[in-house]
Amino acid sequence: MSNAVYYVSYKLKRGASVPDFLLASENLNNGHISKQKGYISWTQLYDKKKNLWADYCTFETMDDLNNFLKVSRNPGELAKKFYSFMRWNPLNFRTHFFIVEKQYGFASEEKE
Repeated sequence: MSNAVYYVSYKLKRGASVPDFLLASENLNNGHISKQKGYISWTQLYDKKKNLWADYCTFETMDDLNNFLKVSRNPGELAKKFYSFMRWNPLNFRTHFFIVEKQYGFASEEKE
């Protein structure tokens, strides 16, 4: 089976502290997300020109990702803290779900 990726882009509230946001992200990852079945990684991306953030979360399977999303419907304190930095305008959020078809340059790939 192919890995599954959850990709969401968003903006932070005006005046939000980026170091505090990143600490909330780390706490959420370490205290919750990384403990979910099939979790592989969470990468945070930032486009400085557009002040746009994106999360790229990878799970072993789409079933694992869907289970994570079900659990996430009832956010705990770590998630609430993370969400408190975000602008909750639907125009700011873009969510996508992908299946990994091919990867290049990862250490786990066999070298030729």
